[in-house]
Amino acid sequence: MVEFEQLSFLDDEKPLFKIKNPIMLIELFAGVGSQAMALRDLGADFEHYRVVELDKYAIKSYNSIHGTEFPKMDITQIHGSDLGIEDVEKFTYLMTYSFPCQDLSVAGKQKGMAKDSGTRSGLLWEVERLLNEVENLPQVLLMENVPQVHGKKNIEDFQNWISFLESKGYSNYWQDLNAKNYGVAQNRNRCFMVSILGDWKFTFPEPIELKRVMKDYLEDVVDEKYYINNEKAQKLIQKLIDNGTLQNTIPTDGQTDRRTDGQTDS
Repeated sequence: MVEFEQLSFLDDEKPLFKIKNPIMLIELFAGVGSQAMALRDLGADFEHYRVVELDKYAIKSYNSIHGTEFPKMDITQIHGSDLGIEDVEKFTYLMTYSFPCQDLSVAGKQKGMAKDSGTRSGLLWEVERLLNEVENLPQVLLMENVPQVHGKKNIEDFQNWISFLESKGYSNYWQDLNAKNYGVAQNRNRCFMVSILGDWKFTFPEPIELKRVMKDYLEDVVDEKYYINNEKAQKLIQKLIDNGTLQNTIPTDGQTDRRTDGQTDS
């Protein structure tokens, strides 16, 4: 459930934040760069400035997609100076930190994100360390994660995180947004938080009408090599069905149907 108590009537007196300078994009836990793709699709003036991603396959995909040559990098091994935040008058440094959700998601063991817990989701606090180490703070921070980030089990850590950001001078706005309400035919509910350095107002976009369905994304003819039909794969799919993770959509001809229902959690 979205908690709108985070806003107050005083927010109306704050100036609305707008990015006017070119963006130097810093992506922690970058994955394949979906947030960079969003900036690209919006036509934003930005540079792939720093990318931190440990998974070798993800960083290979990132470089292939974006035409970059970033190396694999471990967030626990870098320092604030490595972020290169220097000319804050000329550029807007936008840092994304969509930290691992495995220990928050209902699909996982829900070990949480407490500081010093050693969990993957606990890597959030590496971001705290980096923000404490930098000489110049990034003007904008963007987080995306599963809604459980502010669920009953994690709300204390989430509030501690927001308190830390406030202590650094950030105005913080967060809300759960579902992809299906923004033009994407997927029931994917996620928590987004925008943190802006200074006393600023921010508003999330209003929902738009969904005009596409899943079949609009699918090809009419698909090469058989993309179908899963070997025995091992069938056993895995059957296990997912037995566990209730996947609906039974296996056709009788032995090929695996591409139709699935449900929502992913990571």
